[in-house]
Amino acid sequence: MNEEPQDEVDRLVAAWRTERPDLDVEPLQVLSRVSRLAKHLDRARRAAFAEHDLEPWEFDVLTALRRAGKPYELSPGALIRATLVTSGTMTNRIDRLAQASLVRRRPDPEDRRGVLVSLTESGVARVDAAFADLLRREHALLAALAPNDQHTLSALLRTMLAPFDS
Repeated sequence: MNEEPQDEVDRLVAAWRTERPDLDVEPLQVLSRVSRLAKHLDRARRAAFAEHDLEPWEFDVLTALRRAGKPYELSPGALIRATLVTSGTMTNRIDRLAQASLVRRRPDPEDRRGVLVSLTESGVARVDAAFADLLRREHALLAALAPNDQHTLSALLRTMLAPFDS
């Protein structure tokens, strides 16, 4: 007989069912696993970024610029929207990335008071290498699931997340 493997969530659910049989602990089956997986994903991401001498916040800003396409340039306001931080936080982040020669500022030709932030060649190389490493690690995290199962899980998680993202 081929039984499903047991994990820590199975053990904690069983314990709660014994200790609190009056409560429906079924949400733990999904959400405790999502929470535990998020911790493993966070570790994998931090390791990928650290290997390329990047902090998570640096990766967030650099990937926002990289996803923008050539010339890999956005306004600080667009970076704020992409990374969900305050104006003051973004100014500090841009300053630090500019000091590290990963981004540069230039006047916005469309707005005399504005600036544009763009990736340097070094910034493109660093974010590309970190992103490739991150994807290698994320593929490894998903290796236990067949591609069809990954697609199904992705669709289910999208359904759960969509109300939060709208």
